[in-house]
Amino acid sequence: MSFLDHLGELRWHLVRSSIAIFLFAVLAFLSKEIIFDVIIFGPKQMDFPTYTFFCWLSSYVGGNVFCFNEMPFELLNMRMSGQFQMHLWVSLVTGVIIAFPYVFWEIWRFIQPGLHEIERKNSRGVILFTTVLFLLGVLFGYYVIVPLSVQFLGTYTVSSEIFNRIDLTSYIGMISSVTLATGILFQLPMAVYFLSKLGIVTPDVLKSYRRHAIVGILLLSAIITPPDIASQILVSFPVLILYQISIGVSRRIIKRRAKTKNI
Repeated sequence: MSFLDHLGELRWHLVRSSIAIFLFAVLAFLSKEIIFDVIIFGPKQMDFPTYTFFCWLSSYVGGNVFCFNEMPFELLNMRMSGQFQMHLWVSLVTGVIIAFPYVFWEIWRFIQPGLHEIERKNSRGVILFTTVLFLLGVLFGYYVIVPLSVQFLGTYTVSSEIFNRIDLTSYIGMISSVTLATGILFQLPMAVYFLSKLGIVTPDVLKSYRRHAIVGILLLSAIITPPDIASQILVSFPVLILYQISIGVSRRIIKRRAKTKNI
């Protein structure tokens, strides 16, 4: 195929992916009660699973640090079209999250014909692993980072004279950015997998730049999370584990390549 033919093929993969995102976004738009009252505003409720678990854990070890009775802040809409815009935005983000496995499958269908037969065999399960890592990242962000950030930032006060009235845009922007960002960050092993396939990354390179990677992960965590140290550490810790796993993934790819060359 010529370069223009490849572009034409890529266009149809992107069109089908966009249609899938749009359809799921429409479904989310029509499911307003579930998306907002249950999912978006879930971390604001006292019976949210994360708060219940940490309250039980703190009580079990002899304290009640993580037990509280109310979330002392209100959500306000300060713009005429604010609620409608947030409805559209949340529906789009939901569409991206739900359609992610299909979107990646379309991208993989575009890439796969360019691989050798042995590379296709060695790449079995890529879609499954990518989807699982993305969903784990989204769930980690939603059930760990988001509720702890909401609880800390929503209840933090410098004076009893100040009452927190948080803008709806700020609240939803924090939830959507954290969940999407953690989902993408959890793709680190898959990114290293493909870069190792291309010969761009090796285990030695990952080891030699480990310190630089740690600094980069901390900076990235500071950007995508709310401005509190606890959230940044909670994001950085699993990503650092995934970085170590990525070294093992790269080592395995390099060994396979060396074995194939010997054959």
